[in-house]
Amino acid sequence: MPKSSFVDFKAVKAAITMEQVLEHYGILDQFKRSGDSLSGPCPLHKGSNPTQFRISTTKNIWNCFSECKHGGNSLDFIAEMEKISIHAAALKAIEWFNLNPSEMAATEAEGENQEKSASGHTGEKPKPAAKRLPVTAEKAVPNTPLKFRLDKLEREHPYLKERGLTLETVVDFGIGFCAKGMMANRIAIPIHNTEGNVVAYAGRWPGEPSEDTPKYKLPQGFKKSVELFNLDRAIKEKPNQPLVIVEGFFDCMKIHQCGHRKVVALMGATMSPSQEELIRKHTARNSHVIVMLDENEAGQAGRQDIACRLSKHCFVRVHEFDRPDIEPEHLGAEDLKQILEGAV
Repeated sequence: MPKSSFVDFKAVKAAITMEQVLEHYGILDQFKRSGDSLSGPCPLHKGSNPTQFRISTTKNIWNCFSECKHGGNSLDFIAEMEKISIHAAALKAIEWFNLNPSEMAATEAEGENQEKSASGHTGEKPKPAAKRLPVTAEKAVPNTPLKFRLDKLEREHPYLKERGLTLETVVDFGIGFCAKGMMANRIAIPIHNTEGNVVAYAGRWPGEPSEDTPKYKLPQGFKKSVELFNLDRAIKEKPNQPLVIVEGFFDCMKIHQCGHRKVVALMGATMSPSQEELIRKHTARNSHVIVMLDENEAGQAGRQDIACRLSKHCFVRVHEFDRPDIEPEHLGAEDLKQILEGAV
């Protein structure tokens, strides 16, 4: 950031999308896409109605049609989420997305020239619309390792058996039912960074929660987009084994349980720039990757985007299930073996 506190709000708004902001907060996977709009529960008032909060991806604006009863742009959203001013929100956006203020100022000047030309203030030809600035994943702010551990977790909770996990897998991943504390009444799942340090616990409600209770709970401030679940262990497996990419924690644990330990979870149906960089860093040009997302609308859209982006770095194969709503955790050991046989 320059020493001056001046921020070109218009340029910052043009540089980031609401999708990137939602990804930063780790909640993009809660939204469903329909054409150029996204809809989901309102993150601002912690709503549960899946259609109350809507985003226009072409206009890059949002609206809450429930308790908030207002909307705005990406900076307005950050300001509301963080309870800060627009100026402070812009500074956070510049830091989070590694934006270059000087480059943004130059780009914005071109945009102003275009507006003047369009309104007849100059005789110049209109210039092309300014493009959004790319997000640089390499400088993403990492999550801070926790200084505590959740102990006394119930390893033999009935819900874990319902999901098909053996006690060995439960102990191996360090998960269990938490009776009290930050993840009270939830299955606590430790999330490690690449170095193996625990940076957060995810809490899964054991069963189908009520309408006003989210299935998953993540700590405030935790940046899901800069981590890949189980990457710290997957990178220790043999280089010639394919890396399997799935959506969820239980997908990852079940594939691990079936005998293939080189598996990571995105913790959603989309891949952030930071996650892409992690995969690039820990694969080679001759590495093989299998993208195996849930067989639903979100998974189908996500896997195509992920495959296109990762194909620049390694060999990528997309696995499509032959029936709708099938998820990787539904696979048995023999099913997984057949899928993996054609990967290398």
